[in-house]
Amino acid sequence: MRQIDTIADFERWLDVESGSAPFPVAVQSLDLRDQEQRIAAATFDDAIFLACELSEPAAGHIVMTGGVVIPDLSGFDFTVHRSTLYTVAELFDGFDPADPDGYAKSYDQWVHQQYLQQGASPRAFNTSLARRLHDHSITEALEDALLDETAAPAEDEAAAFESGAKPRRSVVAIMGGHSMERSEPMYASVARISRELTRRGFLMISGGGPGAMEATHLGAFVAARPDDDLERALALLRPRPSGAVSGKEYADGDWLHRAWAVREQLPIPAGTEEQCKSIGVPTWLYGHEPPTVFATHIAKYFANSVREDGLLALASHGVVFAPGSAGTTQEIFQDAAQNHYGTQGLYSPMILFGSDFWTTTRPVWPLLTHVAEGHRYGELLALTDSETEVVDRITAYDPTDYSAD
Repeated sequence: MRQIDTIADFERWLDVESGSAPFPVAVQSLDLRDQEQRIAAATFDDAIFLACELSEPAAGHIVMTGGVVIPDLSGFDFTVHRSTLYTVAELFDGFDPADPDGYAKSYDQWVHQQYLQQGASPRAFNTSLARRLHDHSITEALEDALLDETAAPAEDEAAAFESGAKPRRSVVAIMGGHSMERSEPMYASVARISRELTRRGFLMISGGGPGAMEATHLGAFVAARPDDDLERALALLRPRPSGAVSGKEYADGDWLHRAWAVREQLPIPAGTEEQCKSIGVPTWLYGHEPPTVFATHIAKYFANSVREDGLLALASHGVVFAPGSAGTTQEIFQDAAQNHYGTQGLYSPMILFGSDFWTTTRPVWPLLTHVAEGHRYGELLALTDSETEVVDRITAYDPTDYSAD
């Protein structure tokens, strides 16, 4: 089912076959009060209208001609039906870089506090429904954000409009621990890998939080700038306040403020926004950790299980696993399961970055290679300390050679 989230596409949809809606769509978060006459002249079999502004007669006509109208649910600090991913400006609305307690006043924290008050697993039906509808809309918006906006127009525009067909970007994920500090050599390595892959046209995604996740988006953020600007950014990020707790840099009072200074002093150059695009996929389950401000788009979920599985499934061109703890270990075997059973229709690279860590500190590598023995995706496993090898393996991968069908 096509999603319609602009007035222009809504009008185009009705124009495909004058007088009736030609194929089912979900029309989301649009003000349609100026479209009343056109709505009255059409029929809406199997169409769904989510959180749209409609007059009562228009809403009644849609329902009477086979459509479904679902209004936005009230009483929540978040918008239940979204047509786009979050931006940094939205999530950090209310944040003042000059205020040491600025993050607590942001929109992101308002939503997290309500999440805590209502419970991670709320009994109230309307709360559960609102969160699930929100997460569904985020998934739909995420699919749109993965499309290649630079692709040439389809020859059959009508067919392309109906199907929503457009090539996807080549997506690579970097997973790793939130405890990785900005001063660690591994943090800089992850940022350099991400910068190089971004320059080569890959769309970088991560869990959208601190540590290795933040480094992923920092690399993409500076990809269109001179090489020296990454070191300038790291110099701004590294200093920690006196008494800072090891492994919990995200809890520093100025953690967010240092990142904000990088955004202001080293912004993405105008005209390169699509080139430097990256998507963070965090969750309000870990809402005490601020999401990274270096991601250009943020797909924030309530349900961590949906977020985790979807994040790995999106990475069609591979996943790089930097050092991390229980969460990263879980993600390695979750990705291995997707590869093992071919649930995504192809086998994709899994690169464990940090040989000593993954063989000694957390000896995942021996078990992973044992599990993959005799399976096609075993060819795509790698253990390395080389940034160049990571980039070369991702770049050399051809998904058409590894179909799981």
